[in-house]
Amino acid sequence: MVESINIGQRRVGSGEPCYVIAEAGVNHNGDVSLAREMIDVASEAGADAVKFQSFKTDRFVAATATKASYQTDNTDNTDKTETQAEMLRKLELDETAHRELIRHCRARKIEFLSTPFDEESAELLVRLGVCAFKVPSGEITNLPFLQKLGAYGKPIILSTGMSTLGEVEQAIDALNKSGVPPLAVLHCVSCYPALEGEVNLRAVDTLRSAFCVPAGYSDHTTGSAVALAAVSRGAAILEKHFTLDRSMEGPDHAASLLPCELSTLIEQIRVIECALGDGIKRPEKRELETASVARKSLAITSDLEAGDIITDDVVGALRPGTGIPVSLGPSLIGRRVRRAIPAGTLLTLDMIS
Repeated sequence: MVESINIGQRRVGSGEPCYVIAEAGVNHNGDVSLAREMIDVASEAGADAVKFQSFKTDRFVAATATKASYQTDNTDNTDKTETQAEMLRKLELDETAHRELIRHCRARKIEFLSTPFDEESAELLVRLGVCAFKVPSGEITNLPFLQKLGAYGKPIILSTGMSTLGEVEQAIDALNKSGVPPLAVLHCVSCYPALEGEVNLRAVDTLRSAFCVPAGYSDHTTGSAVALAAVSRGAAILEKHFTLDRSMEGPDHAASLLPCELSTLIEQIRVIECALGDGIKRPEKRELETASVARKSLAITSDLEAGDIITDDVVGALRPGTGIPVSLGPSLIGRRVRRAIPAGTLLTLDMIS
């Protein structure tokens, strides 16, 4: 079982902090200055990586392809009359832009990741030294492309939206045909936004156990509640879209987190990880003082004279828990007391003959 893999300088998987990918996607609108600002936001928020998308429009979408319904029906941020190709062409980043953004990520000490949508873009990312590939859900049935990505030997983060478990298995087989790259899989629901009732977070567990690799979650719900639930269930990787301004033109802004929301999400993730602990049931050091106050000790409930016998009807339990444990009560029944003991007194061993 492969419990963890390396992504750049970070170990990702079992026993490691959740690897948080701030998904810039195409929310830079093709503007490198906006992309640089998004890198700044992701770094300041504490994300482990910021992820973009690398593509040549004419190499992965037909000129007549229409846009997805979420890109036209659910937002006022896009031109509803343009084709998918027309929309995407405005969002391309060329090699010069890639180089600039990679340099900026290094300066801000955050990992640069990108999703290649075509072979030429994958080759570009390899040439630029990107540490891993993020494979989008839409390519999971593109088995020849997956074979080519697997041949590079770089770690693969595979999103599994829109797929069955059998399709995920076929995709992994394709990746492994040309090599066996380090692999992590992400459960995903490819609706924008996804509804809470569609998410099925338990599928993260299914992917982990079925393929014995680190499993995580790519979140397309609004807000942070589902993302936090995924982390609490042990997601090794969390990917979440963010934007500088939800009112900007573009297909993904409306369902993305704002910078302040991204920062809050990551802060809450680290709180959850701290709270999860190691699973060993034991009292914490700070509980011991509470235990001495909140627990009870054996006490005498009626006045006793020296030589009286301790019986069930004169023994009770009172706070604090600094005396004889209540659990030892049966062993004291029938023994005599050495001296007079007023009602309400905690028993101590020197009182008993």
